[in-house]
Amino acid sequence: MRFGFWPGPNSSWGDTLALCQHAEATGWDGIWYADHFMPNEADPVGPTNESWTFIAAIAAQVPRVRIGHLVNGNTYRFPAVTAKMAAGVDQISGGRFILGLGGGWQENEHEAYGIPFYDMPERLRRLDEACQIVTGLFSNEKTTFQGRYYQIAEAPLNPKPVQSPLPIMIGGGGEKVTLKITAKYASEWNVWGDPETLQQKMAILDKHCADQGRDPSEIQRSAAAMLFLSDDPKVVERAGATGRPAIAGNVDQVKEIVQRYIDVGVDEIIIPDFNLGRTAADKMEAADRFMNDVGSTFR
Repeated sequence: MRFGFWPGPNSSWGDTLALCQHAEATGWDGIWYADHFMPNEADPVGPTNESWTFIAAIAAQVPRVRIGHLVNGNTYRFPAVTAKMAAGVDQISGGRFILGLGGGWQENEHEAYGIPFYDMPERLRRLDEACQIVTGLFSNEKTTFQGRYYQIAEAPLNPKPVQSPLPIMIGGGGEKVTLKITAKYASEWNVWGDPETLQQKMAILDKHCADQGRDPSEIQRSAAAMLFLSDDPKVVERAGATGRPAIAGNVDQVKEIVQRYIDVGVDEIIIPDFNLGRTAADKMEAADRFMNDVGSTFR
């Protein structure tokens, strides 16, 4: 089992770098970063860092760990430009970058930044075309694509990523379309969920893989969940109020939950730092307790 650390985009650059370097030094396997421009709030004035800028800097200064978006919003950038940026970050990291892609969902930042939002079916159709462009550019000397939404003509991508092919992670749990896109193009998949949710959706993903003639084992699976590691029942109770899947309990209970993820076939658990404390030091302490008391059991 791999464990990924997900620093929030509201932290300063200094705190973000310190958190990522600490996670790398203490045995975490990946650093993941959200792709947003502003909070998803009624009054969205809080700080939100631009993801590609920070990921490139993390790639240059944090060794060993895998690095990627959770996930890059396709609507925010033309897919050929995204592919070019991904190749650059993979060069910077020495071949540790994973290109996370999703349809984009946060409506308020589309409106504020003048980015067309489209309806969900169109966003997913655009994601499908984007995956075709990105995979073509990663693989071919030149790529031509004439789609409904995107067109490129004899487009080169040079230099290529260090990895061949560079891994693509699709984020999302939509069973009819998103998981089909995952089966067609992805080497990794991520969704928020508890072990039962992952088990259900992975069975559907496996069916889509069969329809596409792919071996399901070619796609690694990861789950995102909030962490509430505490001996205080009141802290554990609050896990249900987040509206997000949560890994909650004392050390033994959290170990049992992690084992359930393993039993259903999850390859990586990704834990955000959003609720782990107010300061970087608080978050490091919480991350250390998890890795020392829980994560080390599964190495």
